[in-house]
Amino acid sequence: MKRFLKGVVEWKLSACAMFTAATFFYLFFSFLYGVDQVYTRTLWGLFWASAAGSLCQAVCFSDWIIKKLRYTWRSLLFVLFFLPALSLVAWRTGWFPADQAGAWVLFAGIFFLIFLVMTLGFDVYFQFTGRKYDGLIGQYRRKKEEDERD
Repeated sequence: MKRFLKGVVEWKLSACAMFTAATFFYLFFSFLYGVDQVYTRTLWGLFWASAAGSLCQAVCFSDWIIKKLRYTWRSLLFVLFFLPALSLVAWRTGWFPADQAGAWVLFAGIFFLIFLVMTLGFDVYFQFTGRKYDGLIGQYRRKKEEDERD
């Protein structure tokens, strides 16, 4: 139970961070396009998208619920959970004309593009930090061997 509650607290913090970032993006683009109003419907949509996204992220990319699963399968599971949730939010909050098929295709395309860019970014980050830590471990082992010789 303690582990579950810890996961809930982490989810809540992640959802708050996502909501804050999404709200700032919304405000930034509103400013760029000269929109002076912040619509409540859009804020609710950002809230629900943030809550769903952070929950999907917690389920798919941590050991909170799923203990052992390859990163590729975790990524696919994330898409399977989050894309329908985000689509539901987009439809309910009227982010774009829901009766236009082209808008949905564009929405899915943007989703997959952002997902691809973020996945590649994380891969580059993990490769970089992995090399960094491999180097540090190598230095530590060499120093330890030198200390043992002395």
